[in-house]
Amino acid sequence: NYQSSYYAVAEEYAARIFDELRHNPFARELLDRFAAPVRDSGPACDMGCGPGQVARYLQSRGLDVCGYDLSPKMVELARQLNPGIEFHQGDMTALDVADNSLAGIVAFYSLIHIAPELMGQTLQELRRVLRPNGLLLLSFHIGNETLHLDEWWGKQVCVDFFMLDPNAVAGHLRNAGFDVEEIVERDPYPEVEHQSRRAYIVARSPKEVG
Repeated sequence: NYQSSYYAVAEEYAARIFDELRHNPFARELLDRFAAPVRDSGPACDMGCGPGQVARYLQSRGLDVCGYDLSPKMVELARQLNPGIEFHQGDMTALDVADNSLAGIVAFYSLIHIAPELMGQTLQELRRVLRPNGLLLLSFHIGNETLHLDEWWGKQVCVDFFMLDPNAVAGHLRNAGFDVEEIVERDPYPEVEHQSRRAYIVARSPKEVG
């Protein structure tokens, strides 16, 4: 399952992924745009944080940020790699987070582990914990197939990666009550990442009526 698989590869994953934003100006620009309005609005969260590289980047941009991941081993590594940022073990489909408590959420390549039948529930949960007019930034691999791994970097695992259709994700977001503001795509950077096309969606929870 997810937890045992990521336990097996966590240290290798952190070694390969922790520095990824240095090679990704596209993502850095989107994170900068996310950070600007959230910085003065309240706390933000890196959902599915892995080793915490996105949380670390957001902190460097002045945000009060925390991280959540389903893998206890990833949370342990994130804490070691990013002293001064709080990381928690948690499930995006049922978060131990108060209603309307976050000004912003970034979820980079974490929805790809959400089974299709749980996507709506997960996005509703993200909306629950966001404040009115809160900002959500998602990224994921584009496609319609499911990639199953039994072996990953020489370790025995059992994990699924769901490729996602941007229009379908946007539909789920709207059904969960979000306003979808922007959908952008990019080709993969050669040699430094998995060679799949990527999507980024910016969405916002609705403003309070009145």
